[in-house]
Amino acid sequence: MEEKLKNPVWDSLCETHRSFSFSYEDVKFYDPEICPFGAFTDASKTANALNAYAKLTDNFFLVSENKTPTYDEKVVNLVQKMEGCQMVLTDFIAPNLSEKIIPLTAAHIEEIYALIWLVMPGYYQRRTFEMGNYFGIFKDQKLVAIAGQRMQTNDWIEISAIVTHPAYTRRGYAKQLTAHVTNEILKTNKHPILHTTKGNAAIGLYESLGFELTREMNWWYFQKK
Repeated sequence: MEEKLKNPVWDSLCETHRSFSFSYEDVKFYDPEICPFGAFTDASKTANALNAYAKLTDNFFLVSENKTPTYDEKVVNLVQKMEGCQMVLTDFIAPNLSEKIIPLTAAHIEEIYALIWLVMPGYYQRRTFEMGNYFGIFKDQKLVAIAGQRMQTNDWIEISAIVTHPAYTRRGYAKQLTAHVTNEILKTNKHPILHTTKGNAAIGLYESLGFELTREMNWWYFQKK
């Protein structure tokens, strides 16, 4: 599992999510309708792959622990290198769950999409829902908080899309949802992981549940010219 965590997008596309994979030479991307993420094993091959993938979508990411992708400046712009980190569950510290947490279905796709784009715009697609199971908390007859599953291999599942509507923050919803999804993953005998940006205030929340910072994981954000 340790080796797979070094290149999570790549291994997810080689295993559980291989049906979503668009493969180029030493570079793999998710179907852009699912998730605009890619990964590579050889940085010298990424320029051609980016040019090809740019024909399918305007904005996308390459994810790497410590390698720098090459790209063709005539075709794509490097908008930003987002410095992130990977966290892995080491000892689950389960909190009391006081909220009613609902499994989300295809009937909730538009609500999920709207809430995620309100709080954290940029990467989530409507078909991202197909990557794993999602759960939510409803208040006042509307979806106000979400957590779900994204990348997956035979050994681990990533927790993602942990968002709360701005009008409903500071009520413990994110912690309870993260704990719930963590427990659901443990039931499958797989290991929970997650990714976030360096310095994110939520890191303390994840640590309180037993997650530990393990490595850097950078997100190279490209845009088609």
